[in-house]
Amino acid sequence: MTTKRARLWSPGAAGAASAVLGAGIGELCAGIFAAQSGPLTVIGGWLIDLAPAWAKDLVISLFGTGDKAALLIAIGVVGLCCAAAAGWWESRRVRAGAATALVLGMAVGALALTRADATALSWVPSVVAGLAAALAIGPLVRRSVRRQASPEIPGPGSATDPTATSRRAFLAYAGAATAVGVLATIGGSLLRAGAATATAVREAIRLPRPAVPAAPIPAGAELAVDGLTPLITPNRDFYRIDTALTIPNVDPGTWELRVHGMVEQEIRLTWDELLALPLVESAVTLSCVSNEVGGDLVGNAVWLGAPIRDLLTRARPLPDADMALSRSVDGFTASTPLEALTDDRDALLAVGMNGEPLPQQHGFPVRMVVPGLYGYVSATKWVVDIEITRFDRARAYWTDHGWSERGPIKLQSRVDVPRSGASVQAGETVIAGVAWQPHAGVSAVEVRIDDLPWQRAELAHAISTDTWVQWRLPWRASAGSHSIACRAISATGEVQTARRALPAPDGATGLHTIDITVVEG
Repeated sequence: MTTKRARLWSPGAAGAASAVLGAGIGELCAGIFAAQSGPLTVIGGWLIDLAPAWAKDLVISLFGTGDKAALLIAIGVVGLCCAAAAGWWESRRVRAGAATALVLGMAVGALALTRADATALSWVPSVVAGLAAALAIGPLVRRSVRRQASPEIPGPGSATDPTATSRRAFLAYAGAATAVGVLATIGGSLLRAGAATATAVREAIRLPRPAVPAAPIPAGAELAVDGLTPLITPNRDFYRIDTALTIPNVDPGTWELRVHGMVEQEIRLTWDELLALPLVESAVTLSCVSNEVGGDLVGNAVWLGAPIRDLLTRARPLPDADMALSRSVDGFTASTPLEALTDDRDALLAVGMNGEPLPQQHGFPVRMVVPGLYGYVSATKWVVDIEITRFDRARAYWTDHGWSERGPIKLQSRVDVPRSGASVQAGETVIAGVAWQPHAGVSAVEVRIDDLPWQRAELAHAISTDTWVQWRLPWRASAGSHSIACRAISATGEVQTARRALPAPDGATGLHTIDITVVEG
């Protein structure tokens, strides 16, 4: 490698190694002092807060439920590039790179203190990360520069060549710094996992029996079609879309919900008091507003919780209130129309999901479940506060990012069988999928094959108007390429629109259409 090329990559590698070391030590400190304030988490949360509606929609459309991992990887890549630039700068001006690392650490530390879940020690991980990187970058860069300046002698690469020796020494120090950073990151993750396990007290919780059990699943509600989405989504497969890069670790023993604002009686509710209320069990389909037509950011579960309307009856909202602004422990807010929490639907403060306590990633210990509304205006996880107010006085998290104030779930249907792009044997087969419009219900599903007329599919028995319903259509498939589309008809007679619209600002519309190939057996 030429000296000129070495002058470019060596200081950059030194800067990157020091950044990995600093970030790892910062994550380790987060595991010890402030689990929600690791440097990557703080930066990622800040970026999520800045993201406009189109950016959120784009990231979720590209990565789905892997959006958080993609964001962290992107932050890491950009951070390494910046660190490489700082290393190069350090090689040109002594202590310039170190000053940059320290200033950035302090800036991220200050940013950590602005988070809704900040504590008195939230600044520590980022400042320590910046300090560690600042202390490491100077010596590493000097070693990289020293090896470039080694005198030239015959026999490059020989055992006595000082350039080769200095190169090995530099790589050893840079590798050691990187290894320590990676190990520290792993250690921080293990410490956070240990803390989560400690409050996963969850495993020891035995939820009370519901005062009102869920309606029995009717015969014929689940169709026997291979590849069709299950009627009840297992917890492990239920989609997760939220703004939390690090899952909040909430101890039910200290959890408390405050209901206040435009009410005659402010209420505070503890975990034990919540479990003592008459609990209702209800099957409800939830959907993310970012779900594309035919997407999988939708799921159906049996939830256990206390009806929110009963709590609001005690609080007695003022006549001109029209919105409930719910708040998560991590600062996320959702604006829910008050009428959706006080009418006859099963809007719940949920504590259970499919027969077990809420999984931590789905809001343990308590979350909101509101049939008929997209999650961004209703499904607040780790909920700790409900302020009764008005839409013209308060705005919620995603409303400030360009999404609509109210988010009724739009009528949707999806083809699950066959899969898009699949090859199907000619002859007798089946087309099948699911359709949903919670709190309205689905009365029919129609299927169109190529340019033929719409055909009425067989509709399974719905659990309730608040859940999706399965459907199927027998089909004698002929060889060739075929296009299959589906549309739902709601219980009110609404026909699913064919007009294509992106998810932002209030949900996608259009007909799910797939292309398949039918081959002779």
